[in-house]
Amino acid sequence: MNGNTASMTVSDVINAHFAALTRAEKQLAETLLDNYPVSGLGSITTVAENAGVSTPTVARMVQKLGFRGFPDFQARLHQELEATISNPIAKHDRWAASAPGTHTLNRFADAVMGNMRQTLSQIEPAEFDTAAALVADLKRRVYLVGGRITRSLADYLFTHLQVIRTGVTQIAANPSSWPHYVLDMRSGDVLILFDIRRYEQEMETLAHSARDRGVEIILFTDQWGSPVAKSSSKVFRARIEVPSAWDSSVMLLFLVEALIEAVQSSNWDQTRDRMRTLEGLFDSTRIFRKPV
Repeated sequence: MNGNTASMTVSDVINAHFAALTRAEKQLAETLLDNYPVSGLGSITTVAENAGVSTPTVARMVQKLGFRGFPDFQARLHQELEATISNPIAKHDRWAASAPGTHTLNRFADAVMGNMRQTLSQIEPAEFDTAAALVADLKRRVYLVGGRITRSLADYLFTHLQVIRTGVTQIAANPSSWPHYVLDMRSGDVLILFDIRRYEQEMETLAHSARDRGVEIILFTDQWGSPVAKSSSKVFRARIEVPSAWDSSVMLLFLVEALIEAVQSSNWDQTRDRMRTLEGLFDSTRIFRKPV
């Protein structure tokens, strides 16, 4: 693939070229995206049959997307699949073998800045604004949930939204209690969900149940995209790879803080009143030290 698309996922490339595809190629593309990436891992004949197109159509489309051929296309899918299921030990061993000799701080800074550029290049400001408007709409209740690692991001966002507006609920960590939350969800409510690689199966079940009740789902995920994306109204994919055994939450936190600012600005008069009341409560309970 060329340099402009080498850092993109295959699904990104398909979406970027979708408008230029023929009708048969669009049919193939939709099939590939529907159960991505598994739908592209069979033989070229199987992929064609599953999409109801000819094998030459498959061959032409992957070349149109910038791949040298079907084997090159499948190799990229296998690389993505391997990356999404990598555990921390495997991830550490992969980058450590070729880690540069510079200081950890420099390596991290380079990786984070690269993640920033790539993440922002793939986010449409209008889509972000629409998501912020959903969260700011006081007629909608907002629910938040995160996974084993991303739960802290959901908690951080919840703490701020709770100050900004009413009707915000943080879903408990125990999935067995999730049906109780879904029971109270109404059509038009918003579910903000965090799910990154080694995607958690319960998240997909929760998203399906919420979507069936007419809930708008806003997903924060990684560059490969959680399976929850199929149920989501808005999907924001952040780059998470850094030279570490662990994935980075920097870009996810960046998007969360930008969302907080967008929501509080749209309801600033009410937010200011709630902040004043909250500060009075803090003063009365003496939670924080007073300036000397």
